[in-house]
Amino acid sequence: MTSLALDRRAVLRGSGFMLLAAAGILPARTTLAGSQNLVRGLAIGGYDAVGYFDANDAVLGDPRYALEWNGATWHFASAANRDRFAADPHAYAPQYDGYCAYAAAFSSKANGDPEVWEIVDGKLYLNLSDRIKRRWQQDIPGFIARADAAWPGVNP
Repeated sequence: MTSLALDRRAVLRGSGFMLLAAAGILPARTTLAGSQNLVRGLAIGGYDAVGYFDANDAVLGDPRYALEWNGATWHFASAANRDRFAADPHAYAPQYDGYCAYAAAFSSKANGDPEVWEIVDGKLYLNLSDRIKRRWQQDIPGFIARADAAWPGVNP
């Protein structure tokens, strides 16, 4: 990782992130394949989307159990998990295409960290960092409602 990438990550995790994002000044710092957020070139960074629900944990997938969906490559811990996802991807894929749920509430895109997540009402949400997740947890229903309303305009 270059020092520029490290500096950018530190800035994004800093307290000024939400002010920049809300003002529309902060550009998306992600690679897009279709509309899906990619981390390390993979949907949700190669973590098994089904594992969040079954193992209640962030479980790394295996490239042997890969699947292409929504313009991205997804990895799964097993063939069974891959097949479950393939049968109903919307049941397992993170909301807002894997972008940070808190940022989405402010009409912005920021990487969702696959290790900073929560399942709410049967849906997977990612956040940028533990600090941002704590802010999001202060009003989860309110932020979800804002993000749901804003997302179509953020991700045309």
